[in-house]
Amino acid sequence: MLPIKFKNPSHFQALRYDKMKHIKILDTTLRDGEQTPGVSLTVEQKLMVATALDKLGVDIIEAGTAIASKGDFKAIKEISNAGLKAEICSFARIKKEDIDFAADAGADSVFMVAPSSEIHINSKFPGKNEDYVIDMTVEVIEHAKDRGLIVEFGAEDASRANLNFIIKLFRAASNAKADRLTYADTVGVLIPEKTEEIMKKLVSEFKIPIAIHCHDDFGLATANTVYAVKGGAQEIHATVNGIGERAGNAALEEVVMALEFLYDIKTKINKENIYNTSKLIEKLTRIVIPKNKPIVGEYAFTHESGIHTSAIMRDSSTYEPITPEIVGRKRQLVLGKHAGKASIQDIMKKLGYKASPEQMKEILARVKDVGDKGKRVTDADVKTIIETVLQIKMEKKVKLEDLSIVSGMNIMPTASVKLKINGNEKLEAAIGVGPVDAAINAIKKAVSEFGDIKLVSYHVDAITGGTDALVDVIVQLSKGDKIVTARGARTDIIMASVEAVLEGLNMLI
Repeated sequence: MLPIKFKNPSHFQALRYDKMKHIKILDTTLRDGEQTPGVSLTVEQKLMVATALDKLGVDIIEAGTAIASKGDFKAIKEISNAGLKAEICSFARIKKEDIDFAADAGADSVFMVAPSSEIHINSKFPGKNEDYVIDMTVEVIEHAKDRGLIVEFGAEDASRANLNFIIKLFRAASNAKADRLTYADTVGVLIPEKTEEIMKKLVSEFKIPIAIHCHDDFGLATANTVYAVKGGAQEIHATVNGIGERAGNAALEEVVMALEFLYDIKTKINKENIYNTSKLIEKLTRIVIPKNKPIVGEYAFTHESGIHTSAIMRDSSTYEPITPEIVGRKRQLVLGKHAGKASIQDIMKKLGYKASPEQMKEILARVKDVGDKGKRVTDADVKTIIETVLQIKMEKKVKLEDLSIVSGMNIMPTASVKLKINGNEKLEAAIGVGPVDAAINAIKKAVSEFGDIKLVSYHVDAITGGTDALVDVIVQLSKGDKIVTARGARTDIIMASVEAVLEGLNMLI
């Protein structure tokens, strides 16, 4: 898809950057993102994320707050020594000790913030005034420069402060040799039009780069960040998946794709790494990505409607603004009550089956019937329906012969499994974080000779109530570019999970 071109060139007159350059991105997943309630990363996990962010192509990694804890200090030190291309930054208050910790940790820069609204000044410095904030800011910036740090100075809660004071504060910071200035919408109260207007004013006042830092309390963080760039901001702050305090921060993937594909404004982001980075953050933070989230959500490139899938298969741009491959994804066609003939034909082609027009009508009717009952139609369901209508009896290549699980308090969950694969018995054992994980790991080991089988997703629901509830497990498995969905339903969650995995394997092998 070609970027949208605006007819009026004056739309971007305020942009103070050469088209050959790019918008800088400060990623704060490891600082603001880690401040999401319940999220706490180890030093090893932080280094893993920083490496992924560097591969993604962010310009600046805000790796944490050096003075906050021994763990953050160590993480910043290890990340700073990892030989990454990105600038490594530590968050800091306008306190000399924060600067010293950041410098001692080996950070390249500090993102130093000072309260700028009356609310924040009164809360953090009771009895002090704006002049006190300016004096402290200048003193600490000069100290940071003496310690050899790049200084990005931010006005905290700027969006609720007097703009004249923000300019006065920024002027003092600039004169003290700050390298960049950040306008922070700390509680997400900006609106796009106001953001653009403020940025135009700030970039006309200062020669050093202006950055924007937006929160998503009213769902406007992405729009406000984009409008800040329209107003001339040369740097944006964002987090992967938009994680962060309260409603989160501007989502890196949304801002980048909007800038590049809707406004033709470039970043250094390696877009094909977006999805893998997103999934890594989801796994390590345990903050589940909403299924309908733009760019990285499960449904962002998934189609069920018969009208849509039929058109998609002819020309993907009919119902997709970008192709999934751009962000490292694959398109998925799912079936349900909205399914059409094109979806069924696509699946039959992959299975190598052919059907008469009458058989096709019957297959489609049965698929819709399952969907009408409120059930998710998995690939295994469709395969069974097709084979039933075509009266084909397919011999399963992978059968479960035996399974035993050892688990308990102070015992590492261990599973041993005996499978019959193409008539040959295979016995394997594996450990896991729980009995289900151990069982799945043992099965994956047993079928490893057939390729790298990956568990893409795992979802479980209790269909009925009580401790003897019927459990419905849906898994997605992948082998190379092929992804299949399968279901298992038992009163035993382990057996339901194994059943689902085996169903999937029989479609992949």
